Amino acid sequence: MIIQIKPEQEHRIAEAVRSGAYQSPDEVIDRALEVLHERDEWLAANRKTINAKILRGIEELDRGEGIPEDELDAHLERLKSQPE
Repeated sequence: MIIQIKPEQEHRIAEAVRSGAYQSPDEVIDRALEVLHERDEWLAANRKTINAKILRGIEELDRGEGIPEDELDAHLERLKSQPE
């Protein structure tokens, strides 16, 4: 299989190798594919939960329970700072 990559992709791969985190371009690509696979598996395993949360959010918005736009950034920062 022959794969053509864009110059910006080649640059990112070269940067990853130069950082010392990877020994070769092949190692960078292997890791990228591994992460992509893990993410896809996680999304598939959690799809029902994600969709349910989206639906719940839409229903809350329909009831007028949303967060006003001028308060949204502060609200998201509070959520991010909470331990999981």
